[in-house]
Amino acid sequence: MLNQKLITVACVWLAWWPGVLVADDRRPNVLMIAVDDLRPDLGCYGSPVAKTPNIDRLAARGVVFSRAYCQQAVCSPSRTALMTGLRPDTTRVWDLKTHFREAVPDCVTLPQYFKAHGYHAAALGKIYHRGYEDGASWSESHWYPTGRTVDTDPADWTKRITGSVAGEVSEYAHDEPRIARKKGRAFVVSDKTDDELPDGATAAEAERRLATLARDGTPFFLAVGFAKPHLPFVAPKKYWDLHDPDAIPAPRVDRLPEGAPEFAGHENGELHNYQQIPPGNPLPDELARRLRHGYHACVSYTDAQVGRLLDALDREGLTADTVVVLWGDHGWQLGEHGLWHKHTNFEAATRSPLIVAAPHPKAAGATCPALVEFVDVYPTLVDLCGLPAETGLAGTSLRPLLDDPSASVKAVAISQYPRGKGGNAAGPLMGYSIRDPRWRLTVWRETGSARVVATELYDETNDPDETRNLAMQAGHAPVIDRLSRYLPEPAGD
Repeated sequence: MLNQKLITVACVWLAWWPGVLVADDRRPNVLMIAVDDLRPDLGCYGSPVAKTPNIDRLAARGVVFSRAYCQQAVCSPSRTALMTGLRPDTTRVWDLKTHFREAVPDCVTLPQYFKAHGYHAAALGKIYHRGYEDGASWSESHWYPTGRTVDTDPADWTKRITGSVAGEVSEYAHDEPRIARKKGRAFVVSDKTDDELPDGATAAEAERRLATLARDGTPFFLAVGFAKPHLPFVAPKKYWDLHDPDAIPAPRVDRLPEGAPEFAGHENGELHNYQQIPPGNPLPDELARRLRHGYHACVSYTDAQVGRLLDALDREGLTADTVVVLWGDHGWQLGEHGLWHKHTNFEAATRSPLIVAAPHPKAAGATCPALVEFVDVYPTLVDLCGLPAETGLAGTSLRPLLDDPSASVKAVAISQYPRGKGGNAAGPLMGYSIRDPRWRLTVWRETGSARVVATELYDETNDPDETRNLAMQAGHAPVIDRLSRYLPEPAGD
């Protein structure tokens, strides 16, 4: 009898020991799909013009979070927040140049935590911001369709092993040569096949990896990053043909909100880096229509690649044992407020898609209106896979919302965005945006100081286009005071 008890205890212990599995206690795999610049213009989010049957298929067996917000609406800070579970003021990543290990060198990232608990962790395509990857996160070198990889030694996280490989894939190979200071054409109806462009090549590699991982049997954390719909809008012709450009609606409001500071917007600098884009704003109507068409074509192209991953899970018998999470790293402005791309604290830039499909769902196909943040993804995946809770994270597990989408786990979502000098400010600014179920409060403070330079308040329920800043109007002081309690302490320079 004693021997039997010892065997039972040993089996339970081995089931959780890194790299050792017991058949009856198999931990779920994780497939994480990151999509660059994907706003929630998807069928499962109610878009009447989106052509996204595969993302919608994932949503049908998972939960759609209709109020998910990034921590900063630009690639590296947003991805860093999700992958570390820490806010930008902690990682001090507010730009595209800084690596989070400069401020938090001992941070344990999301895939690194899974790796430490016996998972094989691998990355394909863009997960961290390109060029600022993290070798400590992965069990093997980070794979890209261009053949560039990253050393897995954490002491060499800045090292890049670059060079061409046979069959190198480039979205610009179809384009005329780049010209000085310009990145090429802003949109291309490509004559290439899916796999001759980077995202198709990434999907093909993911299919091969899933087949190998299924045969191996070790639980895995596979992160797959797709580049589109990031500029330039390059997609095979068949995806352009899916959309009628005249049916894609233009924004109802093409100027900054009444009473908003000018620095709340921007000069559309990212878009103006490309050919075909004339100086000044607003853009000509026909060009704006073409850009919106290109954006939606690229979303459909990426959706097709997502479908290949879901098909591979089915084909390899992995679907029932895999948590799938799909997210866009931030929203994207398609002319709202006269703005293009991200880089603001407005709703269109900070609100992002987030879909989680876990094995044995209790609320498959549900939409959850609760406020959630990207820092919540880390603790959620840890919770869903039965790993010990990681301490020191800024987020909250969303598992209760997967069981009951009518519940809530937090009162507000917090985003932020830096600016240069504005108004009568003495130095650079940081705008902190506090979103509750009805209101968005954005407070612009001098960097490293509590001094407030400007305040914005929008009624997202009654004015979802954010046409008027209500901060200076009578009667709203109690709302501003209440939401201001969530403002973080000044982060310093």
